[in-house]
Amino acid sequence: MNAESGTADSVTEGLTDVASARLALVERLQEDGVLTHPRLRDALSLLDRETLDGFDRPTLLDLGSGTGQVPAALLPAVPRVTRLDLVDRDSDMLRTAAEQLRPLHGQAAVAFHAVPAEASSAPVDGYKADLVTCARAFHWLDRPAVLRTVDRVTGPTAAVAVMGDGSLWTYGAHWIAALKALIQSYLGDGRRAGTTGTYTEPSSHYEDDLAESAFSKVTEYRFPVRRTWTPDQVVGCLRSTSFAHPASFDEPDTPPEQAGRHARFEREAHALLEEYVHGEGLVEDAVFTVLLARRGGAV
Repeated sequence: MNAESGTADSVTEGLTDVASARLALVERLQEDGVLTHPRLRDALSLLDRETLDGFDRPTLLDLGSGTGQVPAALLPAVPRVTRLDLVDRDSDMLRTAAEQLRPLHGQAAVAFHAVPAEASSAPVDGYKADLVTCARAFHWLDRPAVLRTVDRVTGPTAAVAVMGDGSLWTYGAHWIAALKALIQSYLGDGRRAGTTGTYTEPSSHYEDDLAESAFSKVTEYRFPVRRTWTPDQVVGCLRSTSFAHPASFDEPDTPPEQAGRHARFEREAHALLEEYVHGEGLVEDAVFTVLLARRGGAV
């Protein structure tokens, strides 16, 4: 992990416009309770109770951190954390995370490592994480390789928490189905995976990957979540997704007559979502799932 690493102050230097936009989106979601739903707080309390009880000075490691949403939610719930390491190959994302975490980490030492999770290593001699978290990024990682790395940088009683609640592509609300159809009218029926092609379903379930690793004792926890969005929030969120990323609309080989497709898409998406806004807004019913894994002999 120690390659391309830095502290909160050093990483935020040179924050790009894209990263600033991501930070603004996260802040809006926090203000409206999207990231602090009571059910999500229940999940965080579970992590503290089930994984960190008995640790006076726990060390947390977050993989595929992105804009730091998991650590930002965990730090207030576990204020006794003394060290937090965030790993993501995207340095812009980590700069955004640093800005978000600045008012939250208190006395905890926070370090950012711009390396792939599969290539990460202990940042200092004797490093042992007590809790390792990974959210949606787990899908995109070489999961067996990552879990072998996690085995090397954690203590004997450490836990791994893989968590997530799906994405706007997968939910069943009518407004989401209409939005998905609009995206497909621009990008084709297959779910895009950024600019690298189309999404493929994983060849194995997360539970299977964990069961075949050192962390084979797996328990699943499910937390129903109801969230309400505004059209602006949804359109802003789409910019950070792999299936509706701006670069997918205006790729280098896009014909000149189709230039500016992403701007047109956003206008159409906003107008479409306004048609579905009623008194309570755009409602999304999801399930926040936590897979909590320990070593096979752990108690």
